[in-house]
Amino acid sequence: MSFDDRQRGEEKKFQLDQELEFKAQARRAKLVGLWAAGLMGLADQAAEDYAKSVVVADLEEAGTEDLFRKIRTDLDLHAVQLSDHQIRAKMDEALAEARMSVKAGS
Repeated sequence: MSFDDRQRGEEKKFQLDQELEFKAQARRAKLVGLWAAGLMGLADQAAEDYAKSVVVADLEEAGTEDLFRKIRTDLDLHAVQLSDHQIRAKMDEALAEARMSVKAGS
């Protein structure tokens, strides 16, 4: 295998890894959105719509702060008492779950 072939293979793997991570982060936002929707008393289509709004909010900037701010603000508006630590822990838990799901291809 030539150096160029190996380099192209590594670039392809990197691209695939980035795509999978993007999918996992979007899935994490949806999972966290559904969790928060339940805490706020939303159900069915309202919960799905809220989760979609969380996914969109997560695309506003790189990193997780946009996702955190959206959830924190909305939970506060609905008088849901959770610490920042609890929200961030749920975000971490949801990301781990989403990565496993994406890796499994579901």
